[in-house]
Amino acid sequence: MNRLRLVVKVLLFLSIVGGAIYWLRFRPVPVNTHAVTQAAIIDEVMGTGTLEARVSASISPKISGRLLDVHVDQGDRVAKDQVLLRLESDELEQQVAIAEANVAAAHAAVARLMVDKDRAGIVLDLAQKKFQRIETLRKRDVSSQQEFDDATEGLGVAQADLSRAETGINEGQKELIAAEKNLEYQRARLRDTEVRAPFDGLIIKRNREPGDVVAPGSPVLSLISTEELWISAWVDETQMSKLQVSQSARVLFRSNPDRSYAGQVARLGHETDRETREFIVDVRVLDLPTNWAVGQRAEVLIEVAKQESATLLPSAYLSTTPDGPGTFVAEQGRAQWRPIRTGLRNAELIEVIEGIKPGDLLVQPRVPRQVLRSGQKVVTP
Repeated sequence: MNRLRLVVKVLLFLSIVGGAIYWLRFRPVPVNTHAVTQAAIIDEVMGTGTLEARVSASISPKISGRLLDVHVDQGDRVAKDQVLLRLESDELEQQVAIAEANVAAAHAAVARLMVDKDRAGIVLDLAQKKFQRIETLRKRDVSSQQEFDDATEGLGVAQADLSRAETGINEGQKELIAAEKNLEYQRARLRDTEVRAPFDGLIIKRNREPGDVVAPGSPVLSLISTEELWISAWVDETQMSKLQVSQSARVLFRSNPDRSYAGQVARLGHETDRETREFIVDVRVLDLPTNWAVGQRAEVLIEVAKQESATLLPSAYLSTTPDGPGTFVAEQGRAQWRPIRTGLRNAELIEVIEGIKPGDLLVQPRVPRQVLRSGQKVVTP
């Protein structure tokens, strides 16, 4: 009797376990479906980076001084040679005035030395004539030795005066050149109190205010050219062979993720980060959102290949096994495993070269992480 009860309990237990196993293994699985279609697919390489300006400048004065005015602010557009800021210039204006006076004095000194030279030339001409006359009379024994000596001495003194006048003119001209150079220098320093825009662009940052003391290299403004903006994106080095300059791209700004903006590969980096194994790809942005900022994050999707008519598989329906990739297709109410051969792919779609065809109904479990087996019954929506 006890043995019979034990047998009944064991059979009951086994039937319960068997029923549970059967239910778990063979019960219909609720699935989502997708009908295979044929359409164009674009293979894209993705990178993440920041919006940068190809041409930028840190605006600072060439000389030290106190800021008198800053004529522009963050967000202002400026034109080339437009005055952006001014330094106090009273002291430099005085230096220019002094330099101008020194130039005028040097000009006057040279003019006076020219007059002295002309006078010395006249005196020398008279001394030469007197010497020649005395020398002629001396040969005839008409003049005395004293007269001849005086004429010789007068001629020498006149020659020395002329030489001294010419030397004075040379020195005066050198002093004039030095004075003019100093004037040019002082005027250049005065001009440096005005800082102008080196190119057309946009002010993206203002660092100083009037009254601040600034020095060369101390940034007052940050200026960028809006003629060429690009995304400096980090791309995995495994994609390097697919990329080349001038390829089309899409830019997705995180501030406006629902819209993509046209781009084009501008240049490829030639150095890979030794830790992340990524390299820089600069993608020129051909269109920008209404609001944008240098340094903002964005994703780029670079078009590297395109197939106009392809059998498409959504990435979510792809499964991978040790034997290779595949997907489940609904056939007569059951899920059937189909190994596939893939081609191009992007973030959402995969081209299937072999294994499924347009019209096939793909299935996947509605419950996340639920395992689907070939031959298992499925319940479609």
